This record gives sequence, structure tokens and C-alpha cells, in this order.
Amino acid sequence: MDVSYIPPKLPLKKDIESKAVLKQIIKANRALAELKGVARSIPNQSILINALSLQEAKDSSEIENVVTTHDELYRAGVSSQNISQEAKEVQRYREALCLGFELVEEKKLLLKRHIVAIQQKLEDNDAGIRSQSGTVLKDSRGNIVYMPPQNYQDIQDLMDNLEEYINNSELDDFDVLTKMAIIHYQFESIHPFYDGNGRTGRIINILYLILNNLLDVPVLYLSSYIIEHKSEYYTLLNKVGKEDAWEEWVLYMLRGIEQTSLQSVVLIEKIVSLMNKTKEILKNNFSKFYSKDLLEILFKHPYTKITFLINELGVTRKTATSYLKELEAYGILRSVKVGREIYFVNVKLFELLQVRGQWWVAAGYKKLIM
Repeated sequence: MDVSYIPPKLPLKKDIESKAVLKQIIKANRALAELKGVARSIPNQSILINALSLQEAKDSSEIENVVTTHDELYRAGVSSQNISQEAKEVQRYREALCLGFELVEEKKLLLKRHIVAIQQKLEDNDAGIRSQSGTVLKDSRGNIVYMPPQNYQDIQDLMDNLEEYINNSELDDFDVLTKMAIIHYQFESIHPFYDGNGRTGRIINILYLILNNLLDVPVLYLSSYIIEHKSEYYTLLNKVGKEDAWEEWVLYMLRGIEQTSLQSVVLIEKIVSLMNKTKEILKNNFSKFYSKDLLEILFKHPYTKITFLINELGVTRKTATSYLKELEAYGILRSVKVGREIYFVNVKLFELLQVRGQWWVAAGYKKLIM
């Protein structure tokens, strides 16, 4: 007997924007606007995309029990040699996110085929939308607590409906952030792929905000919030289907948006401050080779390679090496040899991103109560 759950097609035939939800929408939108403005303070947006997407890739994969170190992850971002399978998997998440961002920027749409392409990049296969039984969630006693749609045509129909809802703003009058929560629930309920549904769904979140001009670049990620409130996340997902508990679910997502936005503002401000301090050090102590391009190279990624300077500054290998060695001697960089490759780590940037978890939550909550 088929006991699978078929979520109702969108739009919802009910008003889920209660007074509490509307109040939280205002807070979340205000925090997002602040994040969008602060992100624009860095002229080269690739600096933010690289720094924050790597952290998101790590956090999102950790939810799926794919764990790697910051050090290995950052090395994976510049080289595929001498890294673990886990780091490669996390790196594919970042590549899938960037692919999605490129598609949304170019097409101004987020279509079903784009979602399939994102998942294929994420999982490094072309299995596509599943045509057989999907994941069945069981409790500790082995009882089935959730079974997603099993019929291939049901899945296709639901994904077509989701595609229309994502791209047609006229289907209901809900706020964009409410819609994002609805879309995330719907996608995870459909569970259209054999694997990677959670990570793909979290990529869809940020792409939807960009699609609706709430952000310019992908710098808001909910994975850290979900990790912190993981049991609540799964409990509320389940309650929507069983108890129609939409208000609780939407409030959860809105609080996550607000908190994560404010935390991201703090991180970006710290990156900007560090860039400004490094700029002054370079101008005052290395005026013979300081340039804006060099500064940006040092912040595009925690790990810098000699070839980065050769390609982007148009200098010889000998000159690039001498620049990096001088910066290392001063303490800005630290060289690391992995195999035959030598990397130069931006010491302060690496520390800032690595220890983020120690101040991340406190900074976010501090702003929330101000």
C-alpha cells in the first residue's frame, strides 16, 4: 500500500501570514536590507562570494554528516590534489551554488532544469529526478515517519508546479520571505532526487532571494542556523504535513533569515576592516609593489598561489614569488607546502573565517536584542 505523502500544489489556499508572522517579516526584511547594503561596501564581490560560499558549503554539508576541516576545504578551493573525498564533496557544493547564481543572473528565472543542473553538479552524476522510490524516514523504532511522493509522474507534476510558483509572483500576495519558506518546505517534501535534496534546497533559498532582488550576491546562508536548531528544523517540517503548522514553520525560517543576516553583516564588517588594515600595511611598507589588484588577490581566497599573481598581475614567477615571500616575512602570509605545491595563507583572514563559530552566534544575538 502506498502511504506516501503528496503535498498540496501551490499556491496555498489559506492565509498563513498571522500577526506574529507579519512582525517577523519586518525584522527579517530589515536585516536583509542591512546585509545587502554592507555587502555593497566591498567593490569586488567575488571576495565575499568566495569567503562566505566556502563557509556555507562546509556548514550545509555538515548537516548531511559530511565533515571536513577549514584548512582542507580552503586548499580544495585552489587545488584538487591531496584532499579527502569529504573535502571534494564540500567543494562541489560551492561549485553548485556558483552555477545556480550564474543561471539566475543570466536567465532571471529559476527553472526545474536549473535545479536539476545544480543537483547534478552537487552530486557529480546525471541521475536527475528520481524515477524510483525515494528516501523513507524512520524513527528509532524503525517506524516510517515520512515517505515522500513515490510515483515519477507525481514528482514531475509537483516540480512543474513548484517551478511556476517560484517564477510567477502573481500567484499569491505573500511576502517574498514567506514564499521562500513555503518553497523550501515544498521542495524538501517532494524530495525529487535520490540524494542531495537538503543541500539543493538550501541553495534554492539563496537563489530565490537573489531572484527577487533582496540580495545582489549569494552572501546569506541558513545552514549555520539549521545546524544550531537542527532538531527543531526537522520537527517543524514534519508538523506542517501532519498538523498544517505553517505559522511555526514560517516563523522558524524568518528568524533564521534575520539572525543569519545580522551575523553575516558582522562578518563582512570584519572582512572590510581587515582589508583596510592590510591595505595600509601594504601601502606603508610595500609601496614598491602595492596595488589594489594585489590586495584583492590576497582576500579572494584564504589561500594564495604564485600563479594567481602571475595571471592577475602579469608578473614573472620570480617576481610573484618575491612579493609573497616579503609578505610572509612581515607576517601577513604563511607558506604551506602540500605535495609539490606551495600555498600562501592570509593569516588573519584564515583566522577570521575559522574561528567564526566562536563569535558568530553571540554577535548575531547581540544585534537582535539591540
